Amino acid sequence: MDGIAIGGLSKRFGETAVLRDISLAVTAGEFVALVGPSGCGKSTLLRCIAGIEHPDEGIIRIGERDVTGLRPSQRDVAMVFQSYALYPHLTVEENIAVPLAMRRLNAAQRLPFIGMMLPGTCGVRHSIAEDVRQAAQALGLGALLARRPGQLSGGQRQRVALARAIVRRPAAFLMDEPLSNLDASLRVQTRREIVAIHRAAGVATVYVTHDQSEALTMADRVAVMQSGEILQLASPAEIYADPQDLRVATFIGSPRINTLPAAAGTDGVLRTAGQIIGLRVDGAGPMTLALRPEDVQLAGAGIPALIEAVEFLGESLLVHLRHTPTGTPLALRLAPEERDSLPPNGEVALRLPLSRALVFNADGRRVAARALSPETALV
Repeated sequence: MDGIAIGGLSKRFGETAVLRDISLAVTAGEFVALVGPSGCGKSTLLRCIAGIEHPDEGIIRIGERDVTGLRPSQRDVAMVFQSYALYPHLTVEENIAVPLAMRRLNAAQRLPFIGMMLPGTCGVRHSIAEDVRQAAQALGLGALLARRPGQLSGGQRQRVALARAIVRRPAAFLMDEPLSNLDASLRVQTRREIVAIHRAAGVATVYVTHDQSEALTMADRVAVMQSGEILQLASPAEIYADPQDLRVATFIGSPRINTLPAAAGTDGVLRTAGQIIGLRVDGAGPMTLALRPEDVQLAGAGIPALIEAVEFLGESLLVHLRHTPTGTPLALRLAPEERDSLPPNGEVALRLPLSRALVFNADGRRVAARALSPETALV
């Protein structure tokens, strides 16, 4: 079976556990993004797949082969780095051709002048030039083949790095924050190009990023990592709307999801600051109630809060509040025309649609929650 399969992967640097029993399967043609804060282990995992780092435990399979002990050159993967890693003295055409020359030409054939005189060299070099031309055209680099990296913009250099990766037609693509050096407009454009390249190639792709917008817009599935573990692996929509861990809920989403300290009694009824929320949960004890800013609504009665600031974002207003009983910061997203509905004294009541509420226990794990009555929201 094509794709990448990782089982029980662990990696330590000294006394520090960087990866903890990671298992992950990426099928052929699938795009999986690894997202998480700096130091969570996502780049180390990618480097283990590439063979740059070697795991202490576990197995890595690419296609039908166990590649755990193989060198990077034997794994048939193409890796795109944050730093582009282009040869400054070579032209764009020569940079793209490097992996093909290393694979198709022997050491003698790669020699300047003499190599061209050896039997078969001209035919191989012609096929390399044709493959380079096709890869360059696919990324809009056809007019830049004679230039050197120093004559290119950041976006153009990143395209050269991508062309060098796809020209090999590898079994898998590995990408380590390839867009982090580009400005915002170029990032949006280039991420569309990367997705198009992935779909055309039809191979397993693992993409590392700390930018959740990249992960959510590009990937078929997103793996949220923290402290060397995969907390949740699911579709972008499921990761956003149905997180199974509080750390996933608070990491994904901008602005950050609202969280309120709560508690469930022995009857399972959820309260925050002594106020019944309208939910019954499985379990008792300390809980956390969470809702996205776009799900919170203004109401005539409900959870009391005080407006602290209002940000105009063009298509919406972001209202920053503070929960009056506990002092917990909250955020509310409104349409711009709703600004006139905000009271001058800043005192508001919030309505929470219970169908959208998420509840997590003291360990940060999601718990089931049910409405106490047919009412769909706290009013």
